[in-house]
Amino acid sequence: MWAVLAPALAAEPAAAGGGYIRLSYADVALSAALFVIATGLSLLMRLGVWRSLAWVAVRMVVQLLLVGMVLRFIFEATNGWITLGAASVMAVMAMREVMNRQERPLAGAWRWIPGPASMLLIGTLAVLYAQLVVLRPEPWFAPRQLLPIFGMVLGNAMNGVSLGLNAISRAVVRERAAIEARLLLGFSRWRAIRPFMTEALRTALTPIMNAMAATGIISLPGMMTGQILAGVPPVEAVKYQLMIMFLIAGVVGLAALAAMGVMLWRLTDERHRLRPDRLAEAAG
Repeated sequence: MWAVLAPALAAEPAAAGGGYIRLSYADVALSAALFVIATGLSLLMRLGVWRSLAWVAVRMVVQLLLVGMVLRFIFEATNGWITLGAASVMAVMAMREVMNRQERPLAGAWRWIPGPASMLLIGTLAVLYAQLVVLRPEPWFAPRQLLPIFGMVLGNAMNGVSLGLNAISRAVVRERAAIEARLLLGFSRWRAIRPFMTEALRTALTPIMNAMAATGIISLPGMMTGQILAGVPPVEAVKYQLMIMFLIAGVVGLAALAAMGVMLWRLTDERHRLRPDRLAEAAG
């Protein structure tokens, strides 16, 4: 999809002779040849996975075709309310995914606060910052820029926040005796849990840190690859990739810190007691 969206993110026109190669549906079908061979071999070898492979392939094709048609309509409309509606759908799905990925979320309505709310608030502010300060498109809500960036920010923040919150909830349950011992020694609730929060933050940041370390040396990121295939000069593609990576890393770090801070505040009280009873029961 980035091969189609990338030209709109370029600050300068593609170099002379540039431009993306238009693919027909027959070309796309040819690109699936290796996947079809792998699926066929799994069927012949009776590995029991060919149905799953075929299903996810069909699902992917249907989803992307639908997304392509919807995005085409949104991009042509360039309407602020339509863009807001599309962003809202993305946000609701991401918030739901964060909640569902937690092994032991907070009980009751509180389950929506640490992860989903923190991710949405910080992610929205970051995307607005990118639109109004960094990219400055006309109009500022231009969907060709806003929606792809919002999607990348939410997708990465969703993973980081989920990992961080799971690490915190596991630590509270697993290390309950150690945390309560530190509290009995006179530690405040924040000092008592700080080592576990540090480890949880490291867990939350590991995926984006690995991605940043590998970018450019081991792999060319999707956005940069899409822009290069679309004819954007490599140096310009690098600039946009750096912007996105810094934006994502900042959102993941801030959202994870905010989410874990709210969760730890909820899992303790003003008398500096640990309250694991405020966690929901583990699924299953």
